[in-house]
Amino acid sequence: MAEFDKSYWEDHWRTAPAQEDHAVVVNPYLPTELAGLPAGTVLDAGCGTGTEAMWLADHRWDVTAADISATALATARARAAHTGLDTRIEWIEADLARWEPDRTWDLVVTSYAHADIGQLALYRRITEWVAPGGTILIIGHTHDDDHSSGHGGNDHPDDATATLKSVTALFRDPGWQIDSASANTRTVHPGGVPVTLRDAIIRAHRLT
Repeated sequence: MAEFDKSYWEDHWRTAPAQEDHAVVVNPYLPTELAGLPAGTVLDAGCGTGTEAMWLADHRWDVTAADISATALATARARAAHTGLDTRIEWIEADLARWEPDRTWDLVVTSYAHADIGQLALYRRITEWVAPGGTILIIGHTHDDDHSSGHGGNDHPDDATATLKSVTALFRDPGWQIDSASANTRTVHPGGVPVTLRDAIIRAHRLT
């Protein structure tokens, strides 16, 4: 069973097909959810090989991109340098489950990131890195009460997914306001094989 520690992610990115959909095409929810949001500082939490970080940089965000995998970050840096976006991105090798950044950001984005502490604990941690008045966008795998995630993996622990209800519950505090919360199903084709993803998309902003 996957533990989502550093060894897991190094192995994942060393063996991942170079042209996986999720590695080369920006997550489709990002442009929709961030439309109209003024650019500022942003943390891409669990940036992988940098697709979302580069999209953000290309849209005038000042990007910090953090990931546990040195392998993924090396690929991300090379891709950003090739596109000329590297000057707008700071790459940080960090375990999101244990990292203690000394700053906050106007926007924190996470897209299918997994940590060994489980999804809800990870999401709870990264909410602390949102500046007052800032926004968080969480894009993750979801399941129903039967714990079926729909993303093709019995090797994933139950807490690798979450319900839309359980994620939105993290923002019940009066210091937060949920701007959008939805579930969606889509199909991607990693390695040419269709895989169904059941996604939870939550955007909220910190009031104080």
